[in-house]
Amino acid sequence: MTIVCHSDDLTHGEAQRFDIEGHRIAVVRIGDNVHAVADRCSHANYSLSEGVVWPEECAIECPKHFSKFNLRTGTPDVFPATQPITVYEARVLDGEVIVDLP
Repeated sequence: MTIVCHSDDLTHGEAQRFDIEGHRIAVVRIGDNVHAVADRCSHANYSLSEGVVWPEECAIECPKHFSKFNLRTGTPDVFPATQPITVYEARVLDGEVIVDLP
């Protein structure tokens, strides 16, 4: 359990990158929910936090080849990505964003 930031530091529908304990993580706020995923596209190692967040689909799009990844499951929805990204358990507790790292 690692405190990443204050929930107020995150903007709805945008991703923010955090480097924590050797993990590069993209944290996304959609409404009152937070999601944390590996900040590397499984296809070409590009930073997902630089991509577009699709709040209505709960997905993040790679800025290089436009594969979208589900923020809940990590699975890609379109080629060229075929492998899922790592999803971390994330939640807000007393205004702090907490991510469970392996």
